[in-house]
Amino acid sequence: MGDLFFCGDTHGEFQHVIDAVKLHRPVAIIFLGDLQAKRPLEVELEEITDLTEVWFIHGNHDTDSDADYDHLFSSNLANRNLHGRVVEIGGYRIAGLGGVFRGQVWIPPTDPKFDSQEDYAHHGGKGNLWRGGLTRKHRSTIFPIDYASLASQKADILVTHEAPSCHPHGFPTIDQLARSMDVGWSFHGHHHDDYDYKKAWKSLGFNAYGVGLCSIARFDSIATFILSARK
Repeated sequence: MGDLFFCGDTHGEFQHVIDAVKLHRPVAIIFLGDLQAKRPLEVELEEITDLTEVWFIHGNHDTDSDADYDHLFSSNLANRNLHGRVVEIGGYRIAGLGGVFRGQVWIPPTDPKFDSQEDYAHHGGKGNLWRGGLTRKHRSTIFPIDYASLASQKADILVTHEAPSCHPHGFPTIDQLARSMDVGWSFHGHHHDDYDYKKAWKSLGFNAYGVGLCSIARFDSIATFILSARK
């Protein structure tokens, strides 16, 4: 097992990640959403794709424009999206839940209005289609079907864009997912601040961390944690 880097929202800025990878050579880097790459992701990271594995989940802003969407989901690294699955990376089983809760679909703890992307697209009519399917905006919306699929699996680490309940704007539903999957650690982006939730770990049942704007959480083989913010 080697170092893993969990990267907070970059919003198009990648040089700090490139510099950190060149210096520390982690086994893998995992972006926690809102990458907003200005070019295809493999182009943005071409200096380090031979030095480390690149993985990501998407955030709400990764569907803000056609370019934001295409530079991530149509990039040569699109198959490195962790959303809705569990992948072994650096000796850890890592699960990903990208996107955010939205009222048109589901805001826990209220009941969901739609269970799946297909359900939403069908009821929305042709005016709510984009490129023949779900609207671009809702391609970064959390649907119950993706959540339920993850909840039936096991993992060591859960990465999400939304925060667990220990954040002022977090969701107990994220806590429930982490506990259902028996994870030991969770990392989230979205809120642009670095959070160490140690006081809440016992009640949560897992170790939770928030990784801020252009920050990097360094997770090593003995599970220590260091935050390294962009200068």
